[in-house]
Order: sequence, then structure tokens, then C-alpha cells
Amino acid sequence: MAEGVAHVRGRLETTFRALRVRNYRLFFLGQVVSVTGTWMQVIAQGWLVYEEITHHSALALGVITALQQVPVLFFGAWGGVVADRFDKRKMLVVTQVVAALTSFALAALVFTHTATTTWVGLIVVITGFATVIDLPTRQAFINEMVEPGDVINAVGLNSALFNATRIVGPGLAALLIHSAGTAWCFLLNGISFVAVIIGLLAMRTAELTPTPLVARAKGQVREGLRYIRGEPELRANLVLMFVAGLLAVNFPVVLPVIAKETFHGDAGTYGLLTGAMGVGALFGGLHAAGRRSIDERLMALAAFGFGGGMCIAALAPSLRAILPILVLTGALNITFFATSNTLLQLQAAPEMRGRVLAVRVLAVLGTTPIGAPIIGWVCAEWGGRWGLAVGGVTVVLGATWLLLDMRGRRHPHVEAEGSDAALVSDPATA
Repeated sequence: MAEGVAHVRGRLETTFRALRVRNYRLFFLGQVVSVTGTWMQVIAQGWLVYEEITHHSALALGVITALQQVPVLFFGAWGGVVADRFDKRKMLVVTQVVAALTSFALAALVFTHTATTTWVGLIVVITGFATVIDLPTRQAFINEMVEPGDVINAVGLNSALFNATRIVGPGLAALLIHSAGTAWCFLLNGISFVAVIIGLLAMRTAELTPTPLVARAKGQVREGLRYIRGEPELRANLVLMFVAGLLAVNFPVVLPVIAKETFHGDAGTYGLLTGAMGVGALFGGLHAAGRRSIDERLMALAAFGFGGGMCIAALAPSLRAILPILVLTGALNITFFATSNTLLQLQAAPEMRGRVLAVRVLAVLGTTPIGAPIIGWVCAEWGGRWGLAVGGVTVVLGATWLLLDMRGRRHPHVEAEGSDAALVSDPATA
């Protein structure tokens, strides 16, 4: 009995070890509040456009989803340059203020019954410009808060957080939409950014280990792209991210259609589908946080399972049948994306990290302006099941390509021991 308790305690300490760092703990707790609000807004925004403004236009929903990522598509690589040039903590405060203001603007439009696709589209484009800087800066900032040996754990905990709130956020959104309307979701999300700002301002800057800032110079975006092209592991990772980002991670477009048209549900059904993926992703994120090593093979196999899960979900005959499939799909999804993120964080040179992570943001989100309207059109023409299937098949093909690409070259895995993180040759390919 005592040995069992000790084992569980040891496992918990391993899984949550990055939270021992005060600065990371402040960051993490702020994110708990803010990301819950963000998920509420994702659900409310999709429902506002699909149900309340356009009265069931999947194509319009795809276009609005795409518009938020247009800035990432055209300016995403420059976001990495900003992350490498400027103080990351201060830049995050700025992006949180902008995000809060856009949420308040959406709330005001809905409260005053003046929301249109044009106004929503304009606001999400502004949000997209904040995202251009926020995401690579946020991801690179992890390395400044924790020791190298805790980066795997911190990235995994962030993934678990993101997906734990995917369970809570949609549920709260469904309740609020049903009882008070979508405007309250936008209002509460705006307020939630205050938690992140407080956490960032309360950090002990002396305990951060800032990456040396890169001086301003011409051609820094091209320099980053040349660096990625010359590193086979980074290049392969990002190619697979482009494949998945283009057609597979358009759930805000697909799931409302699945909820409304396939299973004849409402906002609660949409929240339930999103929450099911969140349950699986929560466990996937905690598992990723507890891992001591990762490699390309894990990423490829997780991607294969993620795509396969989407294909199986597309065939589910009922709401009851699709929910456990989405739980498994969510777990494999987060294993895939968390592994990709961590490998890039630790394999990239410190002075290039912001630019490498910005290209990842471009791959995952910047492809949305292309992929979301395509998937929206597929859903409008043939239904939500086909939207899931197209994305699933695309990821399976991408994962197969990566497994073939790995043959004939050494692929390192990242192993965290003690306070150091090292890249070690995979014995299976030595």
C-alpha cells in the first residue's frame, strides 16, 4: 500500500514538476482562466456566425474562421522575428490587452444587436494580428521560465491545460448561450485576459533566463527559413504541421455542422463534441507532460492515429458512438502536436527559436484561410462527415510520408534527465 502511494506521489511530482517554478506557476494559473474564456469565445463565435447571423451557412463559418488566420498567413514569419528581437514578457502583456479589447468589441456588437459577418470578420482579423506575435512569443517564453530539463514537462502541461479548458469552456459556453446569449461569452473572455496580465506583471524577472535578443537586421525572415531548410528534422516536422493545419484542424468549421446537421442538435451538442475531444486531449497532454523522452517516430505514429481517429469518427452512426471516438482522437491529437512543439523548442538554436516556432504557427494556423473555406465548402456540399474524413485522410498520408522520410537518416530524440535536456541518437537507427 505504502509503495503504491509512493509510486503515485512520484508520478504526480514528475508530471507536474514544472509548476515548482514560481514564474511558470503564475503563467500557468493565468492561462487556466484565460484559455477557459477563449474556448467559450470559440464556441460562441461559431454559433453566432452559423446559427444567429447566417442561419446555417457552413461556408460563411469557414470564411470567418479563415479570416482570423489571414494575418498569420501573410505575416506569421515576421511574428517570430518580433519574438526573437523583443522582451517576451512585455510583448505578451501587449497582445493580451489587444485580445481583451477585441472580445469586448464582439460583446458590444451582440448586446446592441448590430453583429454582422462584416463586423465579426473585421474584429477577428484584428485578433489575428495579435496572434501573429502572441503565439511564437508565448511558446518561446517557456524556455525563459523553466530549466531545459523541464521544457518537455512544461509544454505537456500547457497542452493539458489547453485541453482541460476545452472541457470546461464549451460547457460554460453552452449554458450561457442557452440562458443568456453569446454576448456574455465574449464579455467574460475579455475579462479573463486580466488574469494573464496580472500573472505576467507579478513575475520575478531576476528568475527568468532570457534568450539574448537578436539585433535588428535585414533578411532575418529569410535567414530563419534558410536555417529550417538546412535542418532535416525541423523541416520534416514543419511539413507535417502544414499538412495537418491545412485540412485537419478545422474543428470550429466541422463540429457545428456535425452537431446541427448530422445529429440534429444545438449549441449543447456542439459543446459536447468539443468537450469529448477535450477529455481525450487532457489525458494526452498529461501523458506528454510525464514523458522523459520523445522523438520523430512518436510524432509520426500519433499523427497516424489522429488521422485514423478522424476517419473513424466520420463513420460514427450516432452521437453516442462518436463521443468515445473523439475522446481517443483528442488524446492522439494532443500527443502529435505537443511532441511537434517540444521537438522544435529543443532542437532549434536559441537565437532562431522564435522564428522556427513562428513558422509552426504559420503551418498550423496560417493555412486556415485556405483550408477552412475548403472544408466549409465540403461540409456545405456533402456534410460534416466528409469534412472530418478529408482531414483525417490528409493527416494519415502526411504521417506515412514522415515515416518513409525518416528511413535512411538518423532521427534524434529529446531526453530530459535531471536539469539538462540532451539530443541523443535513437538507438533504433544508429
